[in-house]
Amino acid sequence: MTYHVPVLLEESVALLDIAPADICCDLTFGGGGHSRHILSKLGPEGRLYAFDQDSDTLANAPRDDRFHYVESNFRFLRGALRLRGVERADAILADLGVSSHHFDETERGFSFRGDGPLDMRMNRRGGRTAADVVNRYDADSLARVLRDYGELETTWKIAACIVRSRERSPLLTTSQLVAAVAPCTPKRDESKFLTKLFQALRIEVNGEMEALKMALEQSLKVLRPGGRLAVISYHSLEDRLVKNFMRSGNFEGRVERDFYGRASSPFEVVTRKAVVPSAEEVARNPRSRSAKLRAAVKL
Repeated sequence: MTYHVPVLLEESVALLDIAPADICCDLTFGGGGHSRHILSKLGPEGRLYAFDQDSDTLANAPRDDRFHYVESNFRFLRGALRLRGVERADAILADLGVSSHHFDETERGFSFRGDGPLDMRMNRRGGRTAADVVNRYDADSLARVLRDYGELETTWKIAACIVRSRERSPLLTTSQLVAAVAPCTPKRDESKFLTKLFQALRIEVNGEMEALKMALEQSLKVLRPGGRLAVISYHSLEDRLVKNFMRSGNFEGRVERDFYGRASSPFEVVTRKAVVPSAEEVARNPRSRSAKLRAAVKL
């Protein structure tokens, strides 16, 4: 089984405008598809630092002296590079999608299709699981997670369903969670509803939004002037953060202006509109359908 099919492969690497001697970072190594394409653009003197917090991905690492695997969350980008004697990078890529491997391996608990433990941790060495969230959070906290990270409606009803069910017995598997929210699940849009529910829990478990903010801020510090940042996002929460940061250097999208009223930003955006997969790519890889690619050059 294929670990992961890289999304917007040619488009994302082309926007990085890689030179043979560049120092590059792939913040989300996964199956290694983007990393291998980046390596194909580098000469003997180039280097690629590939980050992933899931040790399963080490099996996908290419045997290449220019390649350096970093088992770490990308939120620690700057510190991890400094430990390796690197102060500046020329190109940084992040594909924020969850690998197909994670969805397909039922024991990871990322998908409602099939039954597995309510885990959802990218890094299985520690930290809270999705079971911890659904069984320990109070109703208000659950509703907040579902609203903020799943953009679901009537989240207080969904939270109440979860609380009522767990009072009878703990929710420990994906199928138990699906059964718990069945009274609140719309029949017409069941798949969409459950996708958003599982997305919200996954984001909370892994602290994804905070990690993305930290990675973007550190990318700005690590990139040399003229260096490029490219990010592929898959839902509006991520895309909004990326768009605002590239446009203004902050997450609110607040454009600072100088004394003369001229807009000031640390980046020049090179994608006026987000790049999306072609119809052919979506047909070949349906999981790419919600992808949006944005890129910017550090000024």
